[in-house]
Amino acid sequence: MLEKVITLENISLVDFLGIQNQNIKEIASAFPESKIISRGNEIRIQGTAPQILKINDILNSLLSHYNRFGKVTHENVVSYINEEQHAQAHVGANDVLVFGTRGFKITPKTTNQKALVKAVDANDLVFAIGPAGTGKTYISVALAVRALKNKEVKKIIITRPAVEAGENLGFLPGDLKEKIDPYLRPIYDALNDMIPSEKLRYYRENGVIEIAPLAYMRGRTLNNAYVLLDEAQNTTPMQIKMFLTRMGPDSKVIITGDRSQVDLPRNQKSGLMDALNVLKGINGIGFVELDEKDVVRHKLVKDIVRAYNKSQEKS
Repeated sequence: MLEKVITLENISLVDFLGIQNQNIKEIASAFPESKIISRGNEIRIQGTAPQILKINDILNSLLSHYNRFGKVTHENVVSYINEEQHAQAHVGANDVLVFGTRGFKITPKTTNQKALVKAVDANDLVFAIGPAGTGKTYISVALAVRALKNKEVKKIIITRPAVEAGENLGFLPGDLKEKIDPYLRPIYDALNDMIPSEKLRYYRENGVIEIAPLAYMRGRTLNNAYVLLDEAQNTTPMQIKMFLTRMGPDSKVIITGDRSQVDLPRNQKSGLMDALNVLKGINGIGFVELDEKDVVRHKLVKDIVRAYNKSQEKS
């Protein structure tokens, strides 16, 4: 049996725990297979890892609620317990990919995003091509998280090529992984939207979720995993071939890229463009094109993408 200790700091215990710890007793009754002990400003949770993570998620939500409103009521506790149990019961439903850490539903919002979901359900390898802001990476991460929660795969592997986009990686401190971590910020942001921070840390520390530069994939066989290659337009033909031949049994692979943001040297061919031509027509490989109509960022982003597309067509 595992144990986790949560220390409450700068909190009115009676306003958070309830009179005679009624709030904690309510959580304990919802998880009879676990043991929750509240003494002073410490809460001890004993049980299996999945149960501890669920209880920890509820307590984190209640702490956020307390910090905002200054008090936690019995109704608040019941609401957050129901929300956690509802999320677990409905992950993978047709209209929802996953439930976010703040309780919101993560769903495909546009026609092409829905086409991406269908393509991934029907194929083991999918290319998702489109400009910035179309949600191709976000939806791909959500699909990977859904598969992990549904126990369809044992791990998530997210990678991207270490190509400088106008910046010089050599001047950044640390090894290759540390240099490239800032470039993976959109991936971390997406994961933080979908997985509570404590659980995400647990997954990363135990290798359930791996985020690494593309160079780290060489020589590996990626078994029983959901694999996402992001920014694939910056791979070389040899790199993307190396990556594609890493696929192992029971793996799903999504490759995302943007034709308009190739940062390779002028004389270097993009591996993504090469793969789109070479692999066309192979059964089991899906291709989805997203465009400015799929942009889900600020409304101006659609106009910006459209303007750049027109400028490139003229030139």
